[in-house]
Amino acid sequence: MEYRQFDKSEQKVSRLGVGTWGMGKTMWIGADDKESKRVLHKAIDEGINFFDSALVYGMGHSEKLLGEVEKEAAADLFITTKIPPKNFRWPAKDSYKLEDCFPADHIIQITERSLRNLKRDYIDLQQFHVWSDAWAERDEWKEAILRLKKEGKVRFFGISMNDHEPTNGIKAAESGLIDAFQVIFNLFDQSPADELFPYCLKNNISVIARVPFDEGALTGNVRPETTFPKKDFRNRYFRDDRKEQVWQRVQEIMKDVADTTESLAEAALRFVISFDAVTTVIPGVRKMEHLLSNIRAVEKGALPEDLIKTLARHRWIRNFYV
Repeated sequence: MEYRQFDKSEQKVSRLGVGTWGMGKTMWIGADDKESKRVLHKAIDEGINFFDSALVYGMGHSEKLLGEVEKEAAADLFITTKIPPKNFRWPAKDSYKLEDCFPADHIIQITERSLRNLKRDYIDLQQFHVWSDAWAERDEWKEAILRLKKEGKVRFFGISMNDHEPTNGIKAAESGLIDAFQVIFNLFDQSPADELFPYCLKNNISVIARVPFDEGALTGNVRPETTFPKKDFRNRYFRDDRKEQVWQRVQEIMKDVADTTESLAEAALRFVISFDAVTTVIPGVRKMEHLLSNIRAVEKGALPEDLIKTLARHRWIRNFYV
């Protein structure tokens, strides 16, 4: 397993992490707690130490699973989580007031709630689950971060950026209080490489790449005939003719990567880690076979430079979350 330095610290984190949204058992349907814990234990055994969660993933369910597994494995993990906006609205809009999303007392109370779920004294990386740079100059959120760090409850602080808005957070980072950005980055949405990645490299800010498979589209398993369980959020994400749109584009990518990779999923992960600015990538995992596949892909390393240039033609900016 390859490791990268986190932010300006001496902390090393695995290039491949694990996202636990699906383990929360709410918006992703079908997770089993026993299997989830088995997967988490295997990830630790394979050298993965970066695990990403959020309070809203089952309203603490994935946090509790992580906390249990960490204790059972007696492992030293790098655990991240996120503070939901108080108004529970995604994404954050510039018109929203900071007081309605992240008042100081909310930031502190939610952090303490997550600590109880994780059964930990501190969180390695706490993050705002949405953000608007309209709040960047406000002092309340900065004071809350400084307090949590001073009390030893949070080591690092970051922003999980609004979907497909990879520059909405840079103003906040100018405060010097943002240690990491979590951002959508994949074969379709390549936009973080334009401005965000150079900024992070220059300022020693870590990048956590999320949604490397575009909620499953970039595994090749979402086709026009694909169905999802009832209440699974993917029914909305891939509604109307979106599965057809995805499948048409995916087939073109498959042609480009056929001579270099064993699968589209492998290409998708290796594409993400081909960028030096990316500290770690956090595909969501619920099944052992997917974890092992991800490990094999990342161990192969970056894609050839000429293939990266070829894959640039598949950039596709759209927002299926709305």
